[in-house]
Amino acid sequence: MNILALDTSTEYCSAALWLDGAVLSRNMHAGQKHSEMLMPMLDALFREAGCGIRDMAGIAFGSGPGSFTGVRIACGVAQGLALGAGLPVAGISTLLALAEGTGRERVIAALDARMGEIYFAAYERKEDGWLDIVEPCLCKPEDAPSVPGTGWFGAGSGFSAFADALQGRYSGQLTGMNGDALPMAEYIAAIGALQFARGLGVDAASAQPFYLRDKVALKTSEREQMASDKS
Repeated sequence: MNILALDTSTEYCSAALWLDGAVLSRNMHAGQKHSEMLMPMLDALFREAGCGIRDMAGIAFGSGPGSFTGVRIACGVAQGLALGAGLPVAGISTLLALAEGTGRERVIAALDARMGEIYFAAYERKEDGWLDIVEPCLCKPEDAPSVPGTGWFGAGSGFSAFADALQGRYSGQLTGMNGDALPMAEYIAAIGALQFARGLGVDAASAQPFYLRDKVALKTSEREQMASDKS
């Protein structure tokens, strides 16, 4: 089975082809230029693989949480390509993609959500895929949900931005952490391939970004209050 995967939820622009288990991928720092970089990146991947969009069985995309604009770009491109080629799509949680990328069995995934908060989830790997131990949520690092037992690995920018708070919250439970981990398309491809194999793809028109926060900017008074609290 062949699938296309893409993610633009972070500062990186990422695309991958899953070709019967073999993976080709491209990852580039995009800043705010995801919309300019993504289509040329996909074209380059297809040329390298010697195939095209109509050779795919589906398209998986990073549905969020993440950059508000970024997740919309990924969803929109996935929808447009899928509608044109008559393909199903699968929106994959960026937090789950973080877990997949660690190669670990128990993962606390945390992305910096700005405004002193994190996007958070906890997963445990099972024989048939990942089990949600804590479903995706938005929270302050010091109030992050508890997880059972030990042997947890921390992944994502939340562990870089709020290392002290999260290490304190999960003292004695973490075996390590990687604050530089990102939800790259190659990990989305691996999860997406499993979903498509199970017939869990959906019609492109039904694809939606996954937001955990409706509010994406602070008022001036709120920014001033945060600055005052830190001083």
